[in-house]
Amino acid sequence: MFKLGFGQDIGIDLGTATVIAYVKGKGIVLREPSVVAVDSTTGEVLAVGQEARRMLGRTPGNIVATRPLRDGVISDYTVTEKMLKYFINKVCGKFIFAPRIMICIPSQVTEVEKKAVIDAASQAGARKVYLIEEPIAAAIGAGIDISKACGNMVVDIGGGTTDIAVISLGGSVVSSSIKVAGDKFDEAIVKYIKKKHNIIIGERTAEDLKINIGCVYPKIQDTEMQIRGRDLGTGLPNTVTIKSSEMLEALIEPAMMIVEAVHGVLERTPPELAADISDKGIYMTGGGSLLDGLDKLLQEKTGINVMIAQDTVSCVALGTGKALDNLDALDGRPRR
Repeated sequence: MFKLGFGQDIGIDLGTATVIAYVKGKGIVLREPSVVAVDSTTGEVLAVGQEARRMLGRTPGNIVATRPLRDGVISDYTVTEKMLKYFINKVCGKFIFAPRIMICIPSQVTEVEKKAVIDAASQAGARKVYLIEEPIAAAIGAGIDISKACGNMVVDIGGGTTDIAVISLGGSVVSSSIKVAGDKFDEAIVKYIKKKHNIIIGERTAEDLKINIGCVYPKIQDTEMQIRGRDLGTGLPNTVTIKSSEMLEALIEPAMMIVEAVHGVLERTPPELAADISDKGIYMTGGGSLLDGLDKLLQEKTGINVMIAQDTVSCVALGTGKALDNLDALDGRPRR
């Protein structure tokens, strides 16, 4: 079906783990894992999103299921372009006018990395591409009025990066981006299980452990979960029971790296804005902020009240969607 008009305005949260698309007037219309399955002999894309994620670690030799974004930036340009094309077509159908697209990027990316995102989206069919920093989009999505002259601190923990920014008058005053986020938590779990139980597990099992019993602050009651992996001694499948207290041991190191990065940004914040943050608190957004106890740990170490935003996983996409309203002003066209 053809869509008439000026082409749709789409906001895309191009995450390391998940791609979320927001269409003006419709809200969030797509939420898929950023995974692509490619036939290595022909280069043909076989599956994208949820279907491709099911193939991770389970493909024959000629099929490679990969995540084309690593640590918040494009690591495989060609595959990212194909993935974007697939998602844009899924959202728009067959369009007569190419859509304008606003894409989120980590706050500390280089000009080369920015250009890669713009080029990939243009090649995928965008008429015009705009970029917005993730913490700013997250703050808008969390319902913070960023246009006022007062400081707001946002900690956005995604799959590949944690972006921390102090925002005032619509821009970030002090910001930092570290490559410690959801993926690093998963890696820490894989390493810990291998070292402590002599068992190798895959990324998906590690993620299940993190979601179900992962924590970075002592729990009142210890919970446990059974997992299966390959025993390094026998080479055969084996089942072990993992406790949440073990998860605390595994995850505390990457969690403290995030706390230290927040501390570093607070140290560089002008005193007036630091007083505002102390008053209002720190806002946490992104899927990584749902890790049990991370807000308590941050609150304990900084002495500042920490709040997890509502609909935290979609915050960045929602903020991008709200920022789409200003596209006409950016294009120099009067708002209709």
